Amino acid sequence: MSQGLKVDNIRKAFGGLVAINGVSFSAKPGTITGIIGVNGAGKSTLLNCLCGLYAVSSGEILLNGQAIHNMPADRVTRLGVGRTFQVPRLFKSLTLTDNIAIGETGSTRHEEIDRLLQQVHLYRLRDNMANELSGGQKKLIELLRIQYHDAGLILLDEPFAGVHPDLIRVFLELIKGFRDAGKTVLLISHDLTSIYELSDNIIALNQGEIIAEGDAAAIQNSTAVVEAYLGK
Repeated sequence: MSQGLKVDNIRKAFGGLVAINGVSFSAKPGTITGIIGVNGAGKSTLLNCLCGLYAVSSGEILLNGQAIHNMPADRVTRLGVGRTFQVPRLFKSLTLTDNIAIGETGSTRHEEIDRLLQQVHLYRLRDNMANELSGGQKKLIELLRIQYHDAGLILLDEPFAGVHPDLIRVFLELIKGFRDAGKTVLLISHDLTSIYELSDNIIALNQGEIIAEGDAAAIQNSTAVVEAYLGK
């Protein structure tokens, strides 16, 4: 597969602790891949390897046919990888507009940023500092930043956690919009209802290994998944 993401037998160890062990999968443009698992299954570690925050111990990660494993995070970002975090990482003393435009060189497309903020009903707060936002609004700005910079591979880590129910529908529509625009999306969430609604393919992790992969029906009927969540 030359386009999209290919993960080939990656392993990530922290000393004697193996957090990711022999994980392989592919994700095509225009799809959403859901990633589920109990706490400590390796989900966030996997995203950290994909975006360059962690170097893998072995294996390969290819984005559109180019090897990106062990590439510095800033170079991975410039190749079109966008990432959100469980706890939003915004520049607290910058405005919403500046947070969305961060890293841009040359003239800032303020009209485009205004349009994005209007789309999610945050335009009136465009000159507010990021530290004045709610947790859900901060996560929304992270999504808008990804959209503004036109990332091709989008890594979403628990975007719905701690978000007001009224905002979750906005999040769902934005994420569907990424898929409709031909982006490759990986979505971690404990909200299985949203995972089942959004995902074209679902990967279940446990103790750093893939224990099941398939559509919602396959995951729901997987004995390994049920045992990982509920025990034998």
